[in-house]
Amino acid sequence: MSNVYKTLIRPVLTEKTTEMSEENKYVFRVHRKANKNQIREAVEKIFGVDVVSVNTMVMPGKPKRVGMFRGQRPSWKKAVVTVADEQTIDLFALESTEPVGEV
Repeated sequence: MSNVYKTLIRPVLTEKTTEMSEENKYVFRVHRKANKNQIREAVEKIFGVDVVSVNTMVMPGKPKRVGMFRGQRPSWKKAVVTVADEQTIDLFALESTEPVGEV
């Protein structure tokens, strides 16, 4: 990956991943061809933290049906990133400080 912003697609926010964030572990959906070194570099550059370890796994697509037609959702790659102690990633931070609407 030439661009670090194409490596990380989005964070995975579920109940389990928010509990994992208390242990300094964060889960991201990543590009299918990204390797662990590229994921480590992307997280360090984007969030400014020290990455301790990266674990990756490919999540298989689920079979789906609409009427008599069968299909399958695409498979995707997930990365669990562990950051150094006393460092956090704020996944809920807003990009801008401007008010959203007039009151």
